[in-house]
Amino acid sequence: MMKRVAWLASLLLLVVTLHACLSHAHSNSTAESLALLDWKANLQSLTNRSVLPSWTISPRNAEASPCSWFGVHCKGDSVYRINLTTYGIKGTLHGFPFSSLPNLEELDLSMNGLFGTIPPQINQLSNLTYLDLSYNQLSGKIPPQIGQLIHLRTLHLVQNLLNSSIPEEIGQLKSLEELALQNNYLNGSIPSSLVNLANLAYLYMLNNSLSGNIPSEIGNLSSLQELYIDNNQLTGSIPPTFGSLKHLRLLYLSTNSLSGSIPSEFGHMESLNELALFKNNLSGFIPRSLGNLTDLTILQLYENKLFGPIPEELGNLKLLVFLEVSQNQLNGSIPSSFANLSNLETLFLRDNQLSGPIPQEIGNFMKMWMLELDGNQFTGQLPQNICREIGNLSSLQELYIDNNQLTGSIPPTFGSLKHLRLLYLSTNSLSGSIPSEFGHMESLNELALFKNNLSGFIPRSLGNLTDLTILQLYENKLFGPIPEELGNLKLLVFLEVSQNQLNGSIPSSFANLSNLETLFLRDNQLSGPIPQEIGNFMKMWMLELDGNQFTGQLPQNICRGGTLEYFIANDNHFRGPIPKDLKNCSSLKRVRLERNRLTVNISEDFGVYPSLEFISLSDNDFYGEISPQWALCNNLSSLQIARNNITGRIPPELGNSAQLRALDLSSNHLVGEIPKELTKLTSLTRLILSGNQLSGGIPMEVGSFSQLEYLDLSANRLSQSIPETIGDMLKLYYLNLSSNNFSLGIPPQIGKLVQVNELDLSHNVLSGEIPTQIQSLQSLSTLNLSYNNLSGSITIFNELRGLVHVNIEHNELQGPIPDIPAFQNAPIQALEGNKGLCGNVSGLKPCKLSKNGHHKLLYAIMFPLLGAAILLIVILALYFSFKSRGKHADEESESSLISASLFAISSFDGKLLYSEIISATNNFDSSCCIGKGGYGNVYRVELSSGDIVAVKKVHPLRADEVRAAKEFQNEVMACIEIRHRNIVKFYGFCWSAEQSFLVYKYLEKGSLATNLSNEEAGKELDWEKRVNIIKGVAHALSYLHNDCSPPIVHRDLSSNNVLLDAEFEAHVSDFGTAKLLNPDSSNWTNLAGTYGYVAPELAYTMKVSEKCDVYSFGVLTMEVIMGAHPGDLISTLPSSSLEMRLLVKDVLDQRPLPPSADVQDKLESVMEIAFMCLAENPHSRPTMYAISQLLAR
Repeated sequence: MMKRVAWLASLLLLVVTLHACLSHAHSNSTAESLALLDWKANLQSLTNRSVLPSWTISPRNAEASPCSWFGVHCKGDSVYRINLTTYGIKGTLHGFPFSSLPNLEELDLSMNGLFGTIPPQINQLSNLTYLDLSYNQLSGKIPPQIGQLIHLRTLHLVQNLLNSSIPEEIGQLKSLEELALQNNYLNGSIPSSLVNLANLAYLYMLNNSLSGNIPSEIGNLSSLQELYIDNNQLTGSIPPTFGSLKHLRLLYLSTNSLSGSIPSEFGHMESLNELALFKNNLSGFIPRSLGNLTDLTILQLYENKLFGPIPEELGNLKLLVFLEVSQNQLNGSIPSSFANLSNLETLFLRDNQLSGPIPQEIGNFMKMWMLELDGNQFTGQLPQNICREIGNLSSLQELYIDNNQLTGSIPPTFGSLKHLRLLYLSTNSLSGSIPSEFGHMESLNELALFKNNLSGFIPRSLGNLTDLTILQLYENKLFGPIPEELGNLKLLVFLEVSQNQLNGSIPSSFANLSNLETLFLRDNQLSGPIPQEIGNFMKMWMLELDGNQFTGQLPQNICRGGTLEYFIANDNHFRGPIPKDLKNCSSLKRVRLERNRLTVNISEDFGVYPSLEFISLSDNDFYGEISPQWALCNNLSSLQIARNNITGRIPPELGNSAQLRALDLSSNHLVGEIPKELTKLTSLTRLILSGNQLSGGIPMEVGSFSQLEYLDLSANRLSQSIPETIGDMLKLYYLNLSSNNFSLGIPPQIGKLVQVNELDLSHNVLSGEIPTQIQSLQSLSTLNLSYNNLSGSITIFNELRGLVHVNIEHNELQGPIPDIPAFQNAPIQALEGNKGLCGNVSGLKPCKLSKNGHHKLLYAIMFPLLGAAILLIVILALYFSFKSRGKHADEESESSLISASLFAISSFDGKLLYSEIISATNNFDSSCCIGKGGYGNVYRVELSSGDIVAVKKVHPLRADEVRAAKEFQNEVMACIEIRHRNIVKFYGFCWSAEQSFLVYKYLEKGSLATNLSNEEAGKELDWEKRVNIIKGVAHALSYLHNDCSPPIVHRDLSSNNVLLDAEFEAHVSDFGTAKLLNPDSSNWTNLAGTYGYVAPELAYTMKVSEKCDVYSFGVLTMEVIMGAHPGDLISTLPSSSLEMRLLVKDVLDQRPLPPSADVQDKLESVMEIAFMCLAENPHSRPTMYAISQLLAR
C-alpha cells in the first residue's frame, strides 16, 4: 500500500514538473513571438503585398509559437534561424528584438530595404554564427560591439552605405571564416587585428576607400583561400609575406596605388588560380617565379609600370585562360614558350614596347577568342606560314594588331576567320591590296585598315559583310571608285575612306545606308553631284566631303533628321544655294563651306544655332548683309565670312557673342564705322576686317581686347589718329593698319606691345617723329612704316636686334641708318624716298662724322677694352679649369685642341685664325654683322682656306658684367664637349684684351624664325622639311638631357635659336642661358628664356628641369606647323582626338602646298606630341628621350 502511495506521489510530481516546463517553454515562445511582432509593426513593404502576413497570433490562441511563421526556424520552441532574404521589407534594425532571441544562431536579412545604422545591441545575439545584412541601405559605422559575437563564423555586410573605418574589434571574432565588407564607403587602414582570425578563409574588402599599406601580417592567415581588396586607395608595396599563403586560390589587389615590384615570393602560392594586380603603380620586372603557379588560369598585370621582357617561364602556365599585361613598358619579343598555352582564350599585350615578328606559335591558341597586340613595335612582314597560323584561330572573335610597324601585304587567309567580329590592322605600314577574301568574314562588325600603305581598289566583296557597323579605310593609297556594293551594308554606322585617291561619284546605293551616323570622304578625287538621297540619313551627325571635286548643289535635306553636328564641305566646286533645312538645323556645331562657289543671301538663309562653335563661309559668292542673329549663337567661337560680296554695316549686336575668339569679315564691301560694341568681345584673339570700305576711327575702347593677338584693319578708309588705347592689347603679335588714312603721330603707347612680331602702319598720313618707346618692341621681326610723313632720326631702331625685315621708304626720315642687319642688309627700295638718310649702304650717301662722334668712337673703343681686362681673369680661370679636368682629352675628335694663353680653337690653327678673323671682319665692322643677340653680335667670316665660320663677338662689359661673364662661361661649358649633328658645331673660343668671341660652324639658311617669317622661305619650307626640323630639335634636346653628364638644360629654346643648314637640317644654338644640372644641387635659378616659350612653372618656382625645355619644344613645334607663334592657342588645347584633327586642319600654315595623306597623319601625330609637351604640370610632360623615340618611329 505504501509503495502504491509513493508511486502516485512521484507521478504527481512528474506531471507538475512537466507542466511547469511546458508552461515556461510556451512562455519563452510567446515572448519571442510578441517581440518579433513588435518589430514587424515598424516595417513597411517595398512591394504592394502586406508585410509578413504569416507573422500573426490568432485571437483564439494567444500563446501561438512563431516557429510556423515564414522565414523563422526553431529548435524546440525557440527561434534559432531567421531568413528573410529578398522579402522586400523596409525599415530599421533599431526595433529588432536582440535581447528576446537568446538562442538565435543565424540571421539573414539581405537584399531588402533596411536603412539606418546597425545597433550596438547586436552584441546580445551571443550565440550568433551567421550574420548577413548585405544589399540594404544601412549607413554609419560598423559597431565595435560586433566583435563580441565570438561564435560568428560568417559576417556579410556587402553593398550598404557603411562608412568610417573597420573596427579593430573585428579581430576578436576568432571563429570567423568569411568576412565580406565590399561595396561600401569604408575608409582608413586595414586593421592589423585581422591577423588574429586564424580560421579566416574568405576576405572581401573590395570597392571601398581603404588607404594606407597592406599589413604584412595578412601573410599569417594560413587558412585564407580568397582575398579581394581591389578598388581601394591602398599604397606602399605588396608584402612578400603573401608567399606564405599556401592555400590562397584567388588574389585581387588591383585598382589601388600600390608601388614597388611584384614580390618573387608570389611563386610560392602554388594553389593560386587567379591573380589580379592591374591598375597600380607597380614597377620592375615580371618575376620569373610566377612560372611556378601551374594552377593559374587568370593573370592580370595591365596598367602598371612594369618593364623588361615577358619571362619565358610564363609558358609553364598551361592552364592559363586569361593573360593581360597591357599598358606597361615591357620590351623584347613574345616568348616562344607561349606555344604551351593551349588553353589561352584571351591575350592582351597592347600598349607596350614589344618588338620582333609575331611568332608562329600564336596559331596554337585554338581556344583564343580575343587577341590584342596593338600599340607595340612589332615589325616584319606577315609571312604566309604565320598567316596560316592566324587563320587557324577559328574561335577568334576580336583581333587587334594596329599601331605597330608591320609591313608586307595582308594575307588572304584572314578570310577563314568566320567568327571574327572586330579586326583592327590600322596604323602600320601594310601594303598591297585589300584581299577580296575579306568578304568571307560574314560575322565581321568592325574593320579598321586606316593609316597604312594599302593600294588598289576597294574590294566589291566587302558588300557581303552585312553585319558591318564600322568601316575605316582612310589614309591609304586606295584608288578607283567607291563600289556600289557598299550600299548593301545596311547596318553601317561609321564609314571613313578619307585621304585616299578615290575617284568617281558617290554610289547611288548609299541611299540604303539608313543607319549611317558618320560619313568621311574628304581629301580624295571624288567628283559629280552629291546624291540627294544622303538627306535620308536620319541619324547622320558628321559629314565630311571636303577636299574633293564635287559639283552641283549641296543636298537640300542634309539635316532632315535634326542630328547633324559637323558639316564639312569646303574646297570643292559646289554651286547654288545652301541646303534649305540648314537654316533650322539647331544641332550644328561646326560648319565649313569655304572655297566653293555657293551663292545665297547670307542675311536670309542662315538661322540661329545654339550649339554652333565654328563656321567658315569664306571664298564664296555670298551676298546680302550680316544678320544680327549671329549674336544669338551663344557658343560661337569662330565666324569667318571673308572674300565674299557682303555689303552693309557690321551689326553692333555681334558684340554680344561672348564666346567669339575669331572674327574674319575681310575682303567684302562693308561700310560704316567699326562698332564700339565689338570691344566687348573680351575673348577675341583674331579680328580681321581688312579689304572693306570701313570709315571713321578705331574705337577708343579698343584696349578692351585684352586677349587679342591678331588685328588686321588694313585697306579700308579709316581715318583720325591711332588711339592711345591700342597699347593696352598686350597679347598682340600682329598689327596691320596699312592702307588707310590715319593721321597725326604714332602713339608712344605702341611701345607697350612687347609681343608684337609684325607691325605694318604703311600707306597712311602719319607724321612726326617715331616714338622712342618703339625700341621696347624686342619681339618685332617685321616693320613697315613706308609711305607716311614721318620725320626725325631712326637711331632708336639700334635696340631692335630681332628685327629682320624693315621698310621705311617715302617718309621724311633723316640721319644714319641703324647698325643692325635689318637695315644694313635691306634693299635700297626699302629706304629710298627719305632725303636725309645716310649710311654705308649702296644708294645712300655716307654719313659725316662729327666731333662729338669722335668722342663716342673713343668711348666705344676704351670701354670694351676695360671690360675685356676685367673678364680676362674669369676666362683664364675657366680655361685652366677645363684643362685641369681633362676636358679636351678626346683623341678621336676632329683634331687636337690648339691652345694658347688666351684662346682655344679646334680644327684650325688658333693663332692664325684669330688674326684672320680680325682681318676678315675689318675688326668686327658692322657691315659683316649678320645678327645681334642679348650679349653678342654674330659675324659671317670667310677664311682664306675657303671655310666659312660664324663668330659671336661678346658685347663689351657694362653694369651687368657679372651676368655677361656668366653667359660666356655657360656657353663655353655647354658647348665645349657637345658633339651632335643637330647642335651647332663649336670650334672654340678666344679671349683677349682686344676681342672676345666664340667660333661656330656657319649655317647658310639662318634662323628658323627668319625662314618662317619670310613669305618665300615659308613656301620653300614644305611639310617634310618642317617635320624633319622638329625631329632634329627633339634629337638635340634628347642628347643634351640624356647623353651629357651632367645633363644640360638649354633654357632658351626658340625659333631664333634654331639654325638651318643648306639642306634645312635643324641645329640648336645659343647656349648663353644653358644650365648644367648638378644632381647634388637644387637647380634654382634666375628666370631666363624668350617670352612665349618659357614654361609656366618658372614664373613661380624658378626651378630649372629638363621639362622646361620640353615645354619650349612644344611651343616651337606648334610654331613650325602654324608658321607663327601659337600665342594664346596654347591655353585652349583640344581635349579629344577629333578636336585635335580638326584643329590641325585649321591652323596649318597656308604657304606650303597642302600636305599629302601620309604627311597629314604625321602632322597630327606631331601636334599630339606638342600638346603633351604643353601640359601645365611638368610631371605630365613626356621626356625628350620619349619624344625623340616617338618621332623616330
